[in-house]
Amino acid sequence: MLIIPAIDIRGGKVVRLTQGKFDEQKVYSDDPALVASNWEAQGAEFLHIVDLDGAKEGVVKNLSALKSIINKVKIPLEFGGGVRTMETIRQLVSSGVSRVVLGTRAAVDRGFLKEAANQFKDKVIVSIDAKDGFVKVDGWQSAGQEIEVFSFARELKLLGFSQVIYTDIAKDGMLCGPNLEGIKKLVKESGLKVIASGGVSSLKDLEDLSSLSGEGVAGVIVGKALYENKFTLTEALKTVGS
Repeated sequence: MLIIPAIDIRGGKVVRLTQGKFDEQKVYSDDPALVASNWEAQGAEFLHIVDLDGAKEGVVKNLSALKSIINKVKIPLEFGGGVRTMETIRQLVSSGVSRVVLGTRAAVDRGFLKEAANQFKDKVIVSIDAKDGFVKVDGWQSAGQEIEVFSFARELKLLGFSQVIYTDIAKDGMLCGPNLEGIKKLVKESGLKVIASGGVSSLKDLEDLSSLSGEGVAGVIVGKALYENKFTLTEALKTVGS
């Protein structure tokens, strides 16, 4: 199972929100590229970059920070937040992003989703950001037209996607443990491999998720637990046998 450190960027700084609430922010660094370099040095094989301003405003806002990260590290990364056009996907892939994360527009515009899947295939991945069984959009600020999580996941499978990022918003930034039952149900209902996100607080949480790798949990995105020193990335990697 892949351990993926998260770097959430707002106003050019590395921050963490609580349950996606923009008024509950903590700043961890003024230098996203340095943070990325530190994760790479500690053994990270992949990074998850989120443009929080972009997610909220609907257009990529922290491109300079992203480029500084790409120039600093050699490991691949995925990037999401404000990706609402095919041209934006194209630009990000051209700039060196290994995988573009689609959220809001993928959930509300099936034509866009199908075109992205056809044109970019494994260069795009959809993030299902869920609360109370429904998809949330616009930086988690609004509901996605009452889009039910499992039906959307099954649709992704039919479109040819093999994996999905799944975030339980209620767990995100809470350090209260991941939604294991929800993750297992998503794998079972969709047939997709899942990269879990939200709630990881301990090495035991990573052990629990790793035990589901045979069932379809391909990776876990870890943010606040690393930044709050609940465990080190080195310890996390050892725990899952990476």
